[in-house]
Amino acid sequence: MPITVSELATQCQQLLTADEGPEGRSKVASLLSTTLADPDNINALIPPGTGERDLLYKDPKLGFCIFAHQYQGPKESLPHDHGPSWAIYAQARGETEMTDYEFATPDSEEVPGKVRPTRTYRLQPGDAHVYNEGDLHAPVRSGPTSLVRIEGMDMSKITRRRYETV
Repeated sequence: MPITVSELATQCQQLLTADEGPEGRSKVASLLSTTLADPDNINALIPPGTGERDLLYKDPKLGFCIFAHQYQGPKESLPHDHGPSWAIYAQARGETEMTDYEFATPDSEEVPGKVRPTRTYRLQPGDAHVYNEGDLHAPVRSGPTSLVRIEGMDMSKITRRRYETV
């Protein structure tokens, strides 16, 4: 029987209640990898008709959010972090090329930071990667992809800074 969003949320809540830091997030990433190894779970969490950013769950106590993402074609994002939050990207279908960055010049409220790439790698189905606070990265999707992403807080309410690649 496939996992439900409620079951996934409860398991994430238990892991993050025990440890809200990087170790707890790593355990959530492992849970997502295991969960997405089963095609029935993928179909239950990211069914046909899922949009590019569908909120599945927002935890009332810890504030983390679970999203389903489905991209029909190519999609590219500029380098970014998650502000005061963290995120876990868990690839379900397709492939994401991810590039990590470091600062060349720090940002300010008035001036975008300048960043340079440090490594590029592929997220394939079943891969889950934790991006802690301040981790700069940029995904590129060359075709249809699906993923589950967990954010430490609702990022739609956070102003994020811009970064430019050098």
